[in-house]
Amino acid sequence: MFEGFHLEMVELPKATLRVRHGGDGSPVLLLHGHPRTHATWHRVAPLLAGSHTVVCPDLRGFGRSSKPADTPDHAGSSKRAKAGDCIALMHHLGFERFAIVGHDRGSYTAFRAAMDHPQAITHLAVLDGVPIAEALGRCNARFAQSWWHWFFYGQPDKPERAILTDPDVWYGGSPQEMGSEAYADYRAAIHDPDTVHGMMEDYRAGLGIDREHDEADRRAERTIACPTLALWSQRDDLEALYGDVLAVWRPWAPDLSGRGLDCGHHMAEEAPAELARELLTFLALQGRT
Repeated sequence: MFEGFHLEMVELPKATLRVRHGGDGSPVLLLHGHPRTHATWHRVAPLLAGSHTVVCPDLRGFGRSSKPADTPDHAGSSKRAKAGDCIALMHHLGFERFAIVGHDRGSYTAFRAAMDHPQAITHLAVLDGVPIAEALGRCNARFAQSWWHWFFYGQPDKPERAILTDPDVWYGGSPQEMGSEAYADYRAAIHDPDTVHGMMEDYRAGLGIDREHDEADRRAERTIACPTLALWSQRDDLEALYGDVLAVWRPWAPDLSGRGLDCGHHMAEEAPAELARELLTFLALQGRT
């Protein structure tokens, strides 16, 4: 898994991240979603590494990265805090500017990095996600039925107790789908109480402070300054929830492109070659705004 890549623990000012990095060329940071670790990218990262330096961390709160202290506003698990980690990590590795790709919960951190640090982000790719403020603002009965976990995970204590009763049944997954090493890494994460708590804190931040940050940007009419690519899984439910996914993103991203991919939610595991092709084509683009 990740042949030729380096694995290390990187101490940053506000977090310690487990990071896998390799390749050569312009840098791209890949951010996983819930409940995965950086290992979800093991089929995609080598396909990018021929022309890019590829960096894959466990987000703070996830995997083997450090867990933030609990606070009433969940600020340590906010996407703003995690975006700050991304900037600090890439500076540590010698990169002042870089592309960022986020899947699922990682897409919210990638979006926040582009909004908060426009001078650092050259390209933004968001996979299977829309801004948190858009998701919550458009919430209806269909959303509540399909994405009920957002609201359950946002409750105190009970989600952790339910998940840890039988994490394998709760989350599913298999070595056949994910690859044996990636599955072992993921399984270690979902069986760790501190990591499960860290993942729930990500959702608690999403229902409060993260939405506040998005809404503040909307009021200030701030938008993404770099080219933006939105990709979504056609066998998941983003189209069912939102119809035209690009229409949701367009007010936030003046330089926007994207499409649906014929795969399920975990596209990096299910359609790695197609995803890598989309990303390589996008990363070769210059801004059009």
